[in-house]
Amino acid sequence: MPTEYSLPDTLERMYENQLALEAALMEVVLWVEQRGSNDVGENMRSALDLIGENAGHIKQGLAKLAVQHRGDA
Repeated sequence: MPTEYSLPDTLERMYENQLALEAALMEVVLWVEQRGSNDVGENMRSALDLIGENAGHIKQGLAKLAVQHRGDA
């Protein structure tokens, strides 16, 4: 179990916040597009694409950090 406020735990919580923000932004995208602002929706989807691309990298980095952290304990 990770120590509260440890680096791996803190980074994991930041990652979870990123996923929550991504989900919230998608809700806004759908709302905007339903109201006919397709250009705005497209720009927002570009931001979501970047978030999605980085999410996998971040998750892999967190897994590697967790393994290293357990090895140091």
